[in-house]
Amino acid sequence: MTKFGVCILLICCGLSPCRAGAQNPTPPPGLPPVQAPPNNPITADKAVLGKILFWDEQLSSDNTIACGTCHRSGSGGSDPRTGIHPGSDGVYGNGDDRFASPSVIRQDSNRDYTPDPTFGLEPQVTYRRASSMLMAAFFPDALFWDGSATGQFLDPQTGAVSIPTGGALESQAVVPIMAVDEMAHGNRSWSDIAAKLAASEPLRFASNLPADIVGALQGANSSYPALFQAAYGDPAITAERIAFAIATYERTLVPDQAPIDAIRAGQPANTILTPQQEEGMQVFLNQGECHLCHDGQLGSSRDYANIGLRPWQEDSGRMAVTGSFEDRGRFKTPSLRNVGFRSRFMHNGQFSGMAEVIAFYGRGGDFTDGQYDAIGHISLSAMEQQNLTAFVSFAFDDPRVGAETGVFARPTLQSEMSGGSGSTYGPSRVGSGDFAPEWIALAPPLHGNNAYMVGVKAGLGGAGGFLGISQSAAPSGASIGGVPLNISLFNSPLTTVGLTLSGSGDGNGYATFHAPIPDDPSLAGLTLYGQWWVEDPGATNGFSTSRGLQLTVF
Repeated sequence: MTKFGVCILLICCGLSPCRAGAQNPTPPPGLPPVQAPPNNPITADKAVLGKILFWDEQLSSDNTIACGTCHRSGSGGSDPRTGIHPGSDGVYGNGDDRFASPSVIRQDSNRDYTPDPTFGLEPQVTYRRASSMLMAAFFPDALFWDGSATGQFLDPQTGAVSIPTGGALESQAVVPIMAVDEMAHGNRSWSDIAAKLAASEPLRFASNLPADIVGALQGANSSYPALFQAAYGDPAITAERIAFAIATYERTLVPDQAPIDAIRAGQPANTILTPQQEEGMQVFLNQGECHLCHDGQLGSSRDYANIGLRPWQEDSGRMAVTGSFEDRGRFKTPSLRNVGFRSRFMHNGQFSGMAEVIAFYGRGGDFTDGQYDAIGHISLSAMEQQNLTAFVSFAFDDPRVGAETGVFARPTLQSEMSGGSGSTYGPSRVGSGDFAPEWIALAPPLHGNNAYMVGVKAGLGGAGGFLGISQSAAPSGASIGGVPLNISLFNSPLTTVGLTLSGSGDGNGYATFHAPIPDDPSLAGLTLYGQWWVEDPGATNGFSTSRGLQLTVF
């Protein structure tokens, strides 16, 4: 190996740069062993329970969001989806927009849809981009972009210290489950969650289950109480046990087969990297000063930095946790491992490609107040940026992660299946203010979905409404009393539901209809058609109407 190649090995492993005449110790390959806190040792039963929980959309209030919805192996542990948050000013299309994760439509304590101040009756979007879960096991003292998930884990139900140190994974695991802008309805409790899991078939909405999950769910272990019994010795479902299991699963995700690991193990870099990637590696270690923050086996210093991405007043980052002005705009340095599989970058998802990220660093960042000094001193040519992009986008990626194989294999989520929640058809009719009622239909119509619900929005606030459900669609152009019909009122069984829309004013009315679907396999394949009618004096013939909704129970 060339002296340059040895230098790369040393620096990438967090050792001192090469100097003339210096000794060259053999760098350790791969990642260090994962350390689990003594209070939560790793066991196979606990890990597979955690995997099942992590990928189960039933962990959310409306069965539409799993932990894995926002953290997918094939996307480098982050979210392949992108929603837009308008930022603190509430205005879309300007510089403080955030490109983060769509989540649930806001729901009150009765699980009824209720308008969010920012997103109305559309899916909410998180304020920060989802961090990768794949390297989280190597950050035992603090997680989340601001480090607010600490190593001391408190039992959410008792407040007692469950893990004194090293429990950041457990601390972060419980937050999204209870957050109304991620997975929860208003005033959700851990008792609610325990009762729901106890009555739920594990991974009821998922498909293509990996072999380890299939094995765990065989025979007597096909229920959550049985899975908790296997993992903990009794069937009790608690917040602490949920956190322990999910954290244990995440500690099994060790992406240590990247090209950089082969180079550290002694394989010549020129047998793995292209000439351009080799040039990029030199930029990484020298001109780019990337190793100052993305050093060592982890590809991260584990520290926090203000890189000058946006004015810190938009998001104070670490300062909100520590209260120190010195921490303004500082965010945790993410690991570079599997960065080539991600679709967006930075805590606000500002960049959509690695070339944009490198260009940002190449110009020394964009804002200087509180910025880490080293960032402002970086200056890279166009060629250096191209070479660095080629290196970073490849060298840290474990191919098993991208292919979702081995320990990174996962189920297919119901929300990944197109058309699973139904499709609209036919005409609508506007009412007051030229608003036509619209469907809210995100929940999967799976038999056994006890949380199934649909809603209406954009109607006249305070007006009476009717939901019709039929087993037949109406012929094209059908109407009754001049009101458009998208469902048949005459040729099949018909159900109508009357309710009053909440809200006030034109286009502000909304309502929710809860319709638990019996766990009856004979319902699979049943196609239903629905339509909303809203009493509205501003509509022709006194009713504004929605389009039809066609859905098939599965």
